[in-house]
Amino acid sequence: MDTSALSHAFTIALPAWVDDELADVPAVLRTREERMALVHRLAGRNFREGNGGPFAAVVADSGSGEIVSVGVNVVLSTGISSGHAEVAALGLAQVRTGSWDLGADGARRELVVNWRPCAQCYGATLWSGVRTLVVAGSGPELEEITGFDEGPVREDWAAQFEARGIAVVSDVLREEALAVYRDYAAHVAATGATVYNARTD
Repeated sequence: MDTSALSHAFTIALPAWVDDELADVPAVLRTREERMALVHRLAGRNFREGNGGPFAAVVADSGSGEIVSVGVNVVLSTGISSGHAEVAALGLAQVRTGSWDLGADGARRELVVNWRPCAQCYGATLWSGVRTLVVAGSGPELEEITGFDEGPVREDWAAQFEARGIAVVSDVLREEALAVYRDYAAHVAATGATVYNARTD
């Protein structure tokens, strides 16, 4: 096979505006509410910038609150369907720490995200090595408000994390997450922005 026509790499990178958005953010956010507020702030800007859906994520040290990485959804700007916020945040944390296992050597890191992970990010989180998953909420509201299809996630999704040593903390700034999703829905209605995995056929 002539491999010259094949792609040999792809990149999921943060958009440039993220640096500006983080300029006034401390390197340490001591409470989960502060971390989730940052997630909502990034998610709220992300869809307006045209990168993808209203989703963001943070990996932090659970004890100190040090921010290890951030991620936003970049599906639309990259054309890569796996470019979800959780995948970006986890991958960038793994690059920074030099390990595929974010729980290596006793590290206790957590993923903070603005809703229960979708089918793709569910698996990515399970295998990442984080010791805690912090979500703004779970349930049908995300799909009902935004039109996104989150895929076939098990009803016992939280128990499956717990069974693998990953604690689940839910309902952190839940109403604020829903407000971002409502803003997104209004944005889509006003601009015709693409809800990229909504299936109508």
